[in-house]
Amino acid sequence: MAYEAFAEVYEELMDNVPYDAWCDRICRILREADIREGLVAELGCGTGSMTRRLAKAGYDMIGIDLSPDMLDVAREAEIPEADDPEQEKQDPADHTILYLNQDMRSFELYGTVRAIACVCDSINYITEPSEVQEVFRLANNYLDPGGLLVLDFHTPRYYREVLAESSIAETREDIAMIWENEETEDGLHRLYLTVFREAEDGRYDRFDEVHEQRGYTIAEMKALSEAAGLTEIHFHDGYTEGPATDQSERIVMIAREHGKRV
Repeated sequence: MAYEAFAEVYEELMDNVPYDAWCDRICRILREADIREGLVAELGCGTGSMTRRLAKAGYDMIGIDLSPDMLDVAREAEIPEADDPEQEKQDPADHTILYLNQDMRSFELYGTVRAIACVCDSINYITEPSEVQEVFRLANNYLDPGGLLVLDFHTPRYYREVLAESSIAETREDIAMIWENEETEDGLHRLYLTVFREAEDGRYDRFDEVHEQRGYTIAEMKALSEAAGLTEIHFHDGYTEGPATDQSERIVMIAREHGKRV
């Protein structure tokens, strides 16, 4: 299972991810659709970095992830204080996060939600297109009438040309990471992660994990989401308002629920 031993150091090593800027963009997208409060689910929430930010923005969050280790870290973290004075007047218990240990390919909710988010290329871990379509079908099923799905993904070009067969090494005060990339013959991208973490006795513990992802084109994601019943599908160049192309390194897809009546 991915992100088991890595869960304890994930947030420290991912501190270069612009979660605040991404959250601001997601909130603008939701507010433009008049989704200013209510239930929002995040698929592949990991340690809850985005989940907590969306809770801080005033949404009642449900975080869903396959890794119990990542969720353990998420549950120990606190929701940061709101920047908006009006939000501070609300009872913090109103925005308690519910974390569910589920596979996004078969997730279940107790009812519908106003929006579903999926960030940090979590959807790229679903390497079978038919299973991506099933994620989209479930999203359409669990969204309120007219609700939004907002997710990001990497394209084949990103894996083929940006990451390619590269090796990345990074050292911190008490952590070191080696990240090796490999293209497979069946079109997948395999990531080999090795993390060394200093223990209390001064020795270093070593953790190894292997991850597989698949890049998707705009045409593929549009076809899969339409087949799942979603509608009004738009693609942006990352977390900007500019149009996406298959040359984009990260693409944000916005799709609307279809089929339910208000």
